[in-house]
Amino acid sequence: MALSNAPALTLLICEENQINTLFFKSGCSSSSRVSQQSSSLLKFLSAFPLDEMANRGPSYGLSREVQEKIEQKYDVELENKLVDWIIIQSGEKIEHPPPGRQNFQKWLMDGTLLCKLINSLHPKGKEPIPKISESKMAFKQMEQISQFLKAAEIYGVRTTDIFQTVDLWEGKDMAAVQRTLMSLGSLAVTKDDGCYRGDPSWFHRKAQQNRRGFSEEQLRRGQNVIGLQMGSNKGASQSGMTGYGMPRQIM
Repeated sequence: MALSNAPALTLLICEENQINTLFFKSGCSSSSRVSQQSSSLLKFLSAFPLDEMANRGPSYGLSREVQEKIEQKYDVELENKLVDWIIIQSGEKIEHPPPGRQNFQKWLMDGTLLCKLINSLHPKGKEPIPKISESKMAFKQMEQISQFLKAAEIYGVRTTDIFQTVDLWEGKDMAAVQRTLMSLGSLAVTKDDGCYRGDPSWFHRKAQQNRRGFSEEQLRRGQNVIGLQMGSNKGASQSGMTGYGMPRQIM
């Protein structure tokens, strides 16, 4: 079935009462043909649950090799530390997930815990995400992940340390998720504003600025000092040495 004859075709998949509904918006004139194609595609997609539609199929060849290298970067020991920190930092009774990369991904993929985590790093009344919904709709979950990423970037996490929404929701790169959480924890420990909860040794403190100020008099004095790059008048020298070809003087 080809959909190339339907220009400006937008596919929106949503979940409501555990039923997948397909909506089409088309700007073409042949609406009957588009409706016929949409009904056929709806029957095909209705047989798949939303979770299976969200997850990618198995990869082969070079794609599989690349995916295996990405998965090898995942740190199991770091996972335990991050889980403990999220539970303590959120300050709520949260069930500890089973160990494993896939369980860690399912634990965070709805975005609820991530939003609670970033809110707990701000003073009360200044939370960046005021409304958190525990929705099972795919787009709501991805929207909450995006809200967390935006709030984390405003908090100070570098853009290079921010993971993509699909890295978590589809489990493409869970090592990138760990990297973002580690950077967030390091910032929280470095700020030391009273919002961090947990063991400070879990994360390293980031280097901070330490500006030095010099007065005009100190700067003028520095102009009279010969720098080492100009040479030195101390240490080894040729004083007392005889010229070449002259006999050695033994006293």
